Amino acid sequence: MDRQDADQVSLEIDPRKEAEGQDIDLPLRYNEGKGREEHLEAGYALFETALGPCGIAWRSAKIARIRLPEANEEETRAHLLGNSDFPENAPLPGWVKKIIEKMTNHLEGKTQDFSLVPLEMDQLPDFRRKVYETALSIKPGKTATYGELAEMMGHPRAARAVGHALGKNPFPIVVPCHRVVAKGGKPGGFSAYGGLETKAKLLDAEKK
Repeated sequence: MDRQDADQVSLEIDPRKEAEGQDIDLPLRYNEGKGREEHLEAGYALFETALGPCGIAWRSAKIARIRLPEANEEETRAHLLGNSDFPENAPLPGWVKKIIEKMTNHLEGKTQDFSLVPLEMDQLPDFRRKVYETALSIKPGKTATYGELAEMMGHPRAARAVGHALGKNPFPIVVPCHRVVAKGGKPGGFSAYGGLETKAKLLDAEKK
């Protein structure tokens, strides 16, 4: 296997489950070219980036939360975990490590594709889930207004509701809420720590 193949990330379904005729609606693992399954455990990790310490939490082979840097590492951890009971010191699965590497590279200006990242959106309200799924179509270096995103969803009068949903985005960077701006070239809002300054940094990283 050459390096390009080893770096290729794709979602796979357990062939044993398919053979049994069972319906599976979520990916069991990331295939990193190593031909082995990862344990489907829950956990979280903090990791350094060009913006500061980010956080990521996972469970059942999906990313449950991502947190942009807060004022310090402890606040990043606290906001990442909230009231959830993600276990500490959980082994870092290879597929999560791959996503962390991609996020780190992305924030250094090495644009990445996050379209295959499995996200835990099953419990989200339908409207919010549709907002996030639609936002995933906005490519790096591009932006869309809140109104344009609403039109893409088939709800042209829902620009304000779109903005509200993006303000609750649990998967920043992967779901690129920073690429959604106000009409007239205005930046709009951004709920992460640092506000519009952080939003500008994310957009600038994608211009490199």
